[in-house]
Amino acid sequence: MGLYANIRPVIAYDPYVKCNFPKMNLVIIRENEEDLYSGIEYRLTDENYEALKLISRTGSEKIAKFAFDYALKNKRKKVTCFIKDNIMKLTDGAFHTAYKEVAKNYPELENGQMIIDIATAKLAANPDLFDVIVTENLYGDIISDVAAEISGSVGLCGSANIGDKYAMFEAIHGSAPDIAGQNIANPTGLINATIMLLNHIGHYEKAGLIQNALNFTIEQGMHTADLYADNHSNAKLGTKEFTAEIIKNLDSKPENLAAAKTRYAKQEKSKDIDLTNYSLITKKRQLVGVDVYLDFKRKDFVGFSGKLNELTSTLQLNLQMISHKGLKIWPEFSYEHELSDMLVCRFLAKGEVKETEHQEIISLLDLLNKQGFTFVKTENLYLYDDKLGFSI
Repeated sequence: MGLYANIRPVIAYDPYVKCNFPKMNLVIIRENEEDLYSGIEYRLTDENYEALKLISRTGSEKIAKFAFDYALKNKRKKVTCFIKDNIMKLTDGAFHTAYKEVAKNYPELENGQMIIDIATAKLAANPDLFDVIVTENLYGDIISDVAAEISGSVGLCGSANIGDKYAMFEAIHGSAPDIAGQNIANPTGLINATIMLLNHIGHYEKAGLIQNALNFTIEQGMHTADLYADNHSNAKLGTKEFTAEIIKNLDSKPENLAAAKTRYAKQEKSKDIDLTNYSLITKKRQLVGVDVYLDFKRKDFVGFSGKLNELTSTLQLNLQMISHKGLKIWPEFSYEHELSDMLVCRFLAKGEVKETEHQEIISLLDLLNKQGFTFVKTENLYLYDDKLGFSI
């Protein structure tokens, strides 16, 4: 349905729900269609499996713009990008580059970026550092659960999935079949998702009534089991009883927790930015080689590279490197540990031109096949405007 943006607000209900960060109030915006969550996986050999991490420039630009527009509309002050481009220089690098270029159009908002591992640690230790966070699919799923849990309970938070034509709303925790039908689930996450839905379709007053009633009920110490504590709860309620309390309080407003803000249909509009200005348009793409993934069950690695070089002597492709789990094991490096059953052989074009054709790769695969080698995957190697389109 094109639901490319996932929105997960996280706030503290302190002191009525135990939280070490009483001013916690942040929003995690997560790209919702790409990354490892595309679910494209393969079994390549008996031992080796693969998942594809797909990041597009257009998808990255779109979610970055969505995050900055969201911050403007909701009177937020800062948008921080969480990435891991010190390691994944191409995929996370593309996401980070798109974020930085879109950020230039929002001088009224602060922007910044953090590596995902330390960023998650800082989020858990001091969430008040953050306002709006924008990130990729997997990172966003993990950190939103971290944030929800430190706010008091993962059962508190609602979630929106927004696209250009459709939207879908849900509790962030997903389903809980192990407690289904027992009247013990906390419905707050689903109720908060409903509030987001009503705001999305313009029913601001109805959304405000429910939000005020929910916050008032929590203030009164009417809590489900996951929130209940002797020092701040007055009653331990089941799912139905908690919901009945909210319905009873629909005309009430909270005294200490935030009351619903009046929302109008004429909100600040999204900025009109032509994202095509930022998309990478390649003037020249050169095919310079291929990585061939071989099902390698031979116990003796000695002589393997020589046999490959001899085999390809008639081609315009040179064996440049053999790697195992991303680590170069030939040439110049001896690997003393047991190999798994897959090696990656990198072949690059010979000569000064350093360019090859698809037919050369087909010929290479044909020779490998005739000599009894089993190739389970190939990746073409390209230069884009003379810049590497592959890791080294």
